[in-house]
Amino acid sequence: MKDIQIGIIGGTRGMGKWFAYYLQQQGYRVHASGSKAGMTAAEMAACCQVVVISVPIGITTKIVATVGPLLTKDCLLMDLTSLKVEPVKAMLDCSAAEVIGCHPLFGPQVASPEGQHVVLCPARTRQWLPWLREVLTKGGALLVETTPEKHDELMAAVQGLNHFNTIMMGMALSKTWVPLSQLAPFTTPFFDIKSQMVKKIFTENPRLYAEIICHNPQMEKLLAVYEEVLKELKSSVVGGDAAGLAETLQEAAARLWPEKG
Repeated sequence: MKDIQIGIIGGTRGMGKWFAYYLQQQGYRVHASGSKAGMTAAEMAACCQVVVISVPIGITTKIVATVGPLLTKDCLLMDLTSLKVEPVKAMLDCSAAEVIGCHPLFGPQVASPEGQHVVLCPARTRQWLPWLREVLTKGGALLVETTPEKHDELMAAVQGLNHFNTIMMGMALSKTWVPLSQLAPFTTPFFDIKSQMVKKIFTENPRLYAEIICHNPQMEKLLAVYEEVLKELKSSVVGGDAAGLAETLQEAAARLWPEKG
């Protein structure tokens, strides 16, 4: 299938650019378009058998609605966004093409997918799923297949809660009276790692992380738990109850890493 042409909307930056280069390295002809350059949706649909959507989460469904109706049932429409329920539903509703949701669990700074996890959410497939599996595993990616609903539920913890917790640390630090520059001589290696995570989220692409958190409907339930835990921990800390806090941590550890009987 090396003679197929692949179009990537949002392929001039980020994961779209990474995926375009990855496919080109495998010998495929790739057309990458951005907001100001490249093919129109109609031009891409006219010559490409595979169209990949790699745009910000907030405009994904809008782009799907533009290109989806132009693709035939023999084509593949897929996305690379960090959430799956809404994009996959939009692709199924707007197009007769085969539909596969795809989420590489790494960023464009990764040189190779070898050893990296990639989630696939096959939604309507006849011929393209084996091709996509082969394309990804050829580079050493570790594939996991699930439903869009299960993906978003798990991503609420893996990405949503994780990023939210980092944002909480950054916001709290920003409201203290001590600038980060004054903390530099006193930091530990672990704090340095955490502060670099804060800097990445706050300065590199805050919209991406904001959309990952705000567009996942599973976050409301998880944040309710977060609030309960914060109140519980605050009570122990303000009350100086180190023994109680240690016991709480031990009980949580038993739930997180239960011993195998």
